[in-house]
Amino acid sequence: MEETISLQEIFQTLKKRLALIIIITFLATAAAGAISFFALTPIYQSSTQMLVSQQATGASSALEAAGFDTDAEYIETYNVIMKSPYILDQVVEELGTSQDASEMNEKINITREDESQVVTITVEDPNPSQAVDIANTTASVFEREIADLLRVDNVVVLAPAELDDSPVPVKPNPMLNMAIAFVVGLMTAVGLAFLLEFLDNTYRNEDDVEKELGLPVLGSIPLIENKNRKHAVTQKTPTRRSRHERGRERIGS
Repeated sequence: MEETISLQEIFQTLKKRLALIIIITFLATAAAGAISFFALTPIYQSSTQMLVSQQATGASSALEAAGFDTDAEYIETYNVIMKSPYILDQVVEELGTSQDASEMNEKINITREDESQVVTITVEDPNPSQAVDIANTTASVFEREIADLLRVDNVVVLAPAELDDSPVPVKPNPMLNMAIAFVVGLMTAVGLAFLLEFLDNTYRNEDDVEKELGLPVLGSIPLIENKNRKHAVTQKTPTRRSRHERGRERIGS
């Protein structure tokens, strides 16, 4: 026998478990906010832009001799060279940091701006000043070393990284994390509410009895409240006691 659920039953279930839904959603949102603000380490981002041009001195002939026929080919090669240990080891040495080339590699991301010859070096680090230094040092080391590697001089730094007066971390994003936690918490709470309702096998009305037994309900006995009866007994008791006391007073007199 196929069971169906009406829209009214859905609203009744949500209303019945409303407190549970609110508590779970609130706890999930609050936990995401607390973790984002107090537990996760803020990460700052800094970037340097460089122009890679074939029009620089000797670049066109040198690149053609090396087998680079298109801009994409030599720019992609430059991207690999920039993240190579040959470059990053020198960056670590100039910065005097305790990090090694592999750790530095994880912080650096190199992208090409659309189809242009502009390459952007993006660095993410918990220290905003350190992110700026890594980006600028990587660009300067690459600009210096590429002339010896490929015998070309076609790299120009367009926009060096700069430290803002009040740097803002790029991650974590507390508001985004709290919004995601709110949605996930709400969905989880609603799902839990319907699961509890499904596992609740108590009989709440005549329809539940009919579904369980497969028989029609002929009648029902309503629950009679005894508040008025108790109230009447309570009112009569003092009256009887008072008459009895009056009889004793008359006999005594």
